[in-house]
Amino acid sequence: MTTREPRLEIEYCTQCRWLLRAGWTAQELLTTFTEELGEVALIPGRGGVFDVRIGADTIWSRSRDGGFPDLAVLKQAVRDRIAPDRDLGHSDRRRT
Repeated sequence: MTTREPRLEIEYCTQCRWLLRAGWTAQELLTTFTEELGEVALIPGRGGVFDVRIGADTIWSRSRDGGFPDLAVLKQAVRDRIAPDRDLGHSDRRRT
């Protein structure tokens, strides 16, 4: 089996029943980054985890960053790592 790069992982807590949130987040990221993402993996976890990683780089961690990511902020963080020159349109932060 071949891994397509870049691979984005969403690890979610099964005890907390966060599969739907993880799936929705994956869908939004795949819709936005249709050409840039190689694959998105949903990884069952425990203990309140909700982490988003690209490779070894954790771009959002519920425990570290506090709660769940705002989708626009998460898209910006993903963009900054895989397509830094890409404009995200209305969901992009204001550039100064």
